Amino acid sequence: MVVDPAGGGTSMRAAIFPCPDCGDVFVRAESLHLHQATRHAVSELGPEDTSRNIIEIIFQSSWLKKQTPVCAVDRILKVHNAPATLARFEAYRDAVKARARGGRPGAGRCTADGNELLRFHCAALSCSLGAGGATHLCDGAGNSSCAACGIVRDGFKFRAPGVRTMATSGRAHDDAVAVGGEEGEGGGGEQRRAMLVCRVIAGRVKRRCEGTAETAGKEEDAEAEEEYDSVAGTAGVYSSLDELEVLNPTAILPCFVVVYKA
Repeated sequence: MVVDPAGGGTSMRAAIFPCPDCGDVFVRAESLHLHQATRHAVSELGPEDTSRNIIEIIFQSSWLKKQTPVCAVDRILKVHNAPATLARFEAYRDAVKARARGGRPGAGRCTADGNELLRFHCAALSCSLGAGGATHLCDGAGNSSCAACGIVRDGFKFRAPGVRTMATSGRAHDDAVAVGGEEGEGGGGEQRRAMLVCRVIAGRVKRRCEGTAETAGKEEDAEAEEEYDSVAGTAGVYSSLDELEVLNPTAILPCFVVVYKA
């Protein structure tokens, strides 16, 4: 119900919630939120958009596959994160900065911006997102068969030892193929995939060579782990932070989705 500002009482007219993007009207705030999270979560960037050109350059230049052709970019979508999602991301950054100012050893950049990095995460794409201008997430966004839509709509989910992100698009693609096989739309040949370009609050990073020795007890390992916000994998040919496992999914904010074939 809504309040009549003139009469001071309540009106018998039900409250309505119009969508600012398409004008569709809903009678429940929850329905509007679900509509926006599914139908308006992403928008396609056109060739004239400078953001598209920048993201494509970053994606292609970090592919780093000298022996094979660079993959073909199909679409680049911008993620429209909900205000609540952005607020949680910034709150996590503030918490990391506060811990760093509290005298945590090895804080470094954490006191300035939480040690924010640009990272890649490749996800399976089993729907028509990005094809023919389609920008709505599939109905089965919570299904693991279309991980890309699930991440955009619901965010990353924690799975031990952490959410894995990569320094380059090529390394993220290789990891997705190795872990999930040839998932993606279509069978055989090139597969449509989704590369998520993310802002990541890495915080204090634990290197593999740091911490307790393998012979130490489990309790000591757990205590050492609490001092870090993310864990770096072994350095590879791509970067000194080739792999980065983020311990808190709130620290990862997907900003762009590159739909490509490889």
